[in-house]
Amino acid sequence: MKTARDGYPMLGALAFMTVGGALISPYISVCLAVLFCFVLWFFRDPERSPERDLKEGDFLSPADGKVVEIEESCHEYTGRAVKIGIFMNGFDVHVNRFPTEGVVEYTKYVPGKKWFAIAPKASEENERFYVGAKCAFGKFLLVQIAGIMARRIAPRVKVNDIVPAGGRYGMIKLGSKVDIYLPPDIAPNVRIGDRVIAGHTIIGVYKGA
Repeated sequence: MKTARDGYPMLGALAFMTVGGALISPYISVCLAVLFCFVLWFFRDPERSPERDLKEGDFLSPADGKVVEIEESCHEYTGRAVKIGIFMNGFDVHVNRFPTEGVVEYTKYVPGKKWFAIAPKASEENERFYVGAKCAFGKFLLVQIAGIMARRIAPRVKVNDIVPAGGRYGMIKLGSKVDIYLPPDIAPNVRIGDRVIAGHTIIGVYKGA
């Protein structure tokens, strides 16, 4: 199983402490080894493929988790758009992926509170990081939202980067939420309560298909 690069510093520190702890007490070393295994599991980064051959206008889920919102919304980058909110619990893979190939045009970090990410107000009040991109069907927006247990949003992209469909663009450490704002010609392909998988589940389809 591949490990997300965002976890390398923490894993390295824990490995060092585990070895050092053995010089003090085997019990300390065992406890640290258990913590190391948990962190290693949390930063897992499995390879993903779409649930079927992609058609023109298919949008993949940007996150693992549960669909908790599908609603009309508005943002300065996209204008009015349909927003799909995906809640990630502590057991979900937290590496986030691009829904379709796009050129990054917009990034913005907003400091904020740490409400439970599943709460609707989290999208507007919590710490969050915006990534806006342009694709063949217009503009879309991804929002990584920190939850009550999240301690860091780790983006991997910058303006002018070209990211492929399913490409990794960042992660959030511990339970959190990702919102996606769809272009006007893309319709949601999921319902509230559905479980989705990043880079695998098709959450949006072209309306003209």
